[in-house]
Amino acid sequence: MTETIRLAELIEALSHALDMTEGQPAGHCVRCCFIGTRIGKALGLGEEALRDLYYTLLLKDLGCSSNAARICELYLADDLKFKHDFKLVDGSFPQILKFVLSHTGMEAGLAERFRGILNVFKNGGQFTTSLIQTRCQRGAEIARQMRFSEEVARGILDLDEHVDGGGQPQGLKGSEIHLFARIALMAQVIDVFFVHQGPEAALVEVKKRAGGWFDPELVRVFEALASPVFFAELGSENLEAYVLALEPGRQAVMADECYLDDIAAGFARVIDAKSPYTSGHSDRVALFTDMIAEEMGMALPERRRLKRAALLHDIGKLGVSNSVLDKPGRLEGEEWQQMQRHAEFSETILSRIAAFADLALIGGAHHEKLDGSGYPRGLKGDEISFETRIVATADVFDALTADRPYRAAMPVEKALAILWEGAGRHHDETCIAALERALARAELKAA
Repeated sequence: MTETIRLAELIEALSHALDMTEGQPAGHCVRCCFIGTRIGKALGLGEEALRDLYYTLLLKDLGCSSNAARICELYLADDLKFKHDFKLVDGSFPQILKFVLSHTGMEAGLAERFRGILNVFKNGGQFTTSLIQTRCQRGAEIARQMRFSEEVARGILDLDEHVDGGGQPQGLKGSEIHLFARIALMAQVIDVFFVHQGPEAALVEVKKRAGGWFDPELVRVFEALASPVFFAELGSENLEAYVLALEPGRQAVMADECYLDDIAAGFARVIDAKSPYTSGHSDRVALFTDMIAEEMGMALPERRRLKRAALLHDIGKLGVSNSVLDKPGRLEGEEWQQMQRHAEFSETILSRIAAFADLALIGGAHHEKLDGSGYPRGLKGDEISFETRIVATADVFDALTADRPYRAAMPVEKALAILWEGAGRHHDETCIAALERALARAELKAA
């Protein structure tokens, strides 16, 4: 099957997942795309360069989920709130001090936390360099996997470098930093301050960081663009449709199944990088889903679509703090509510993409149970599609046979026994039986 799909539509929709993992208000990457593309046009960039810049801006945070768990561990903080608020800090002593005092839990020492945060702004801080390097390299790799150019990959790779050499991870200076990265970093800061404090604050902040974080020439270009009309457009409710129309070339990309597979596989890496306990989870759920589907005699095109759903079923977890995802004990109250929302987030993100609309229903319902005790809607029986039942069975089986913060991985036999205990109440008996037969065929369980 081949269908027509706009690349911009697909990537804009998925960029909302990146907004969540960075703790940013919805539409952050889209607004950055508007800002940065306008700067690129003012610079006189050609159509091909503008197109690459456009996608660099939408995908700048591709690698950001990879440092969430480490931030949580280092700072005993909610990684989403930490990242959200940290973007407002410019490295000055008063701002660092304010940030430390407002983001330190009672269980952590203020002195230790202050030194840790201060180290973020000092070139060469080993753990900081490692965090940023991992993030940037991971983002660039995923961009390549999703068939974007090396120029896009470089723009993502250099995102945290500053023109004065004080950035990370390589300490590049001036024109050593890819132009797309210089534009993207400035667009990011403009949007953060615009959303939180308004146009005036965004202008002040950009000028303050000229020659330090930002290329002075790019600052001058932005100052010339920053009219009341520009900021009115930036804050418009119709901005996403406008940015979609703004795509250089306005090309409708013919996406075959292989292309959609690459996009799904790329975002699965973003999802699984969020927590050390979910590393490889999406790939394994896709495998177990396909094993069940094959055993049930499903046609290859349908199996392929189901694998894509399995790869993306947990995309909403990018909107859940690692303080919840990686908690070693039982989730309580607000924590459990936050965890439950990941299914809702998955459905919301995937439903933005026409080509993934059917996958959205699976993403939103993969924690529903046949007896109505699941979440988020408490669906029962036939209200849960058979495709969703397959992915849900694969998801639980992988969760049981993988390490989790609160327990070690279970043997295959025990995991199957737990699935059978809930057969007919929680999960579909035919799905469990198909999984058991498939595992026996693969000699992972005695026949």
